[in-house]
Amino acid sequence: MNQPKLNPGLLRLFVVFPNIMAWCLMIGIIFFVVTNYAELKASDALTFWIVLLVIFIPLTLYTTISIIKRIRNGTL
Repeated sequence: MNQPKLNPGLLRLFVVFPNIMAWCLMIGIIFFVVTNYAELKASDALTFWIVLLVIFIPLTLYTTISIIKRIRNGTL
């Protein structure tokens, strides 16, 4: 069965745009933690935000590197 092909530019947009949004979210979370450090520590919520960042930062970095490799190889 022949499936219709997506335009390569549109495919890149569908892959790169969520990655850009993930970077914006990560920067926003870092800014939130830095500006509200004392309040988060006082309410014992700092651990949650630090764990969230420890999980989210490598995930975002891996996804970005993967996208760059796929674009350089011509797959994307």
